[in-house]
Amino acid sequence: MAHPRPEVAFAPWDDPEAKPLIQFKNVTKRFGDFTAIEDLTLDIYAKEFFALLGPSGCGKTTLMRMLGGFETPSEGTILLDGVDIGPVPPNERPVNMMFQSYALFPHLSVWDNIAFGLKRSAMPKDQIGDRVEKMLKLTQLGKFAKRKPHQISGGQRQRVALARALAKAPKLLLLDEPLGALDKKLRHETQFELMDIQETTGTTFVIVTHDQEEAMTVASRVAVMTEGKLAQVATPDQIYEAPNSTYVADFIGDVNIIEGTVEVPEKGAADTAVTIRWANHKAPINAYSDRHLPAASSVHFAIRPEKVAISSEAPEAANVVEGKILDIAYLGNISTYHVEVAPGMVIKAQATNNRRISRRNLTWEDHVYLSWTDTAGVVLTE
Repeated sequence: MAHPRPEVAFAPWDDPEAKPLIQFKNVTKRFGDFTAIEDLTLDIYAKEFFALLGPSGCGKTTLMRMLGGFETPSEGTILLDGVDIGPVPPNERPVNMMFQSYALFPHLSVWDNIAFGLKRSAMPKDQIGDRVEKMLKLTQLGKFAKRKPHQISGGQRQRVALARALAKAPKLLLLDEPLGALDKKLRHETQFELMDIQETTGTTFVIVTHDQEEAMTVASRVAVMTEGKLAQVATPDQIYEAPNSTYVADFIGDVNIIEGTVEVPEKGAADTAVTIRWANHKAPINAYSDRHLPAASSVHFAIRPEKVAISSEAPEAANVVEGKILDIAYLGNISTYHVEVAPGMVIKAQATNNRRISRRNLTWEDHVYLSWTDTAGVVLTE
């Protein structure tokens, strides 16, 4: 089901002329004294696969339920295709929701489950069969059409729920932790199926998940949420490579975060060059920042373990620090080394296991050198 990727990059959020499909305008949602969403403004564009990502209680499900019509904003407006959907009841919105439990009818066949909503819609009866067949083909369920939900696997039930949700051709499909009930291997396979189906139908998908890897795999853009607010909204690669805060850097993937202070730059240094004083008696960290940072200001330097090289010999590099291996996490294709570089201070480095285990030369308690380039990390001020 793989499709050729379009030649032109899909990025309507970078086009000032593009009109969003969904607009949250200064939306606040309170439950009694508790503010679940606080003065949130967000645009989502047609044909996006948009992920709402964050820990439990961050407000992502409340945001989705407001789109579905199951909650109404306490303040602010939600527009869908330019129309205020606040007063529109759930069943009259061009929106469908796929729940984590799938909510299939156990006594109906796969075919009848998919047809259920169509039979109650304005679709002419003679068109329903064609639409169901199209959905069965899209989700590769044709040979299971006569089976009941208990006669098929969890992954297949997930696809039935997806086919039923897409059958009425909604403008917007909401997916609430849709892969949560699947085992890890099946979840990975299904992520790519979801992406293919979304690309084939062109339907706008908004997915709620607490699984960073899932959001980073499927989404065109990710909104990282915390305490009812948006921490950062960006493409997966921007979120990973250029987080705007220590919260986002720490929430997405594995990261080393080093606290330090900015030193006075040397005469003749580039405007973007930053020197960071950190642990006592250690050489300062050389990095770059896209903003001017005054001397003595407190910063955090964030660097991913895979961007830190580890070696037993001193290398030539912009940043080199010595340490002792405390721990090694072996993950098959990669190993993560926990290296103590100062009392109580550990930096993680990752290396690909491209040699057989007996040929590897680094082990516990070894004295090693960690190194990275001056562009490998991000300097953060919050």
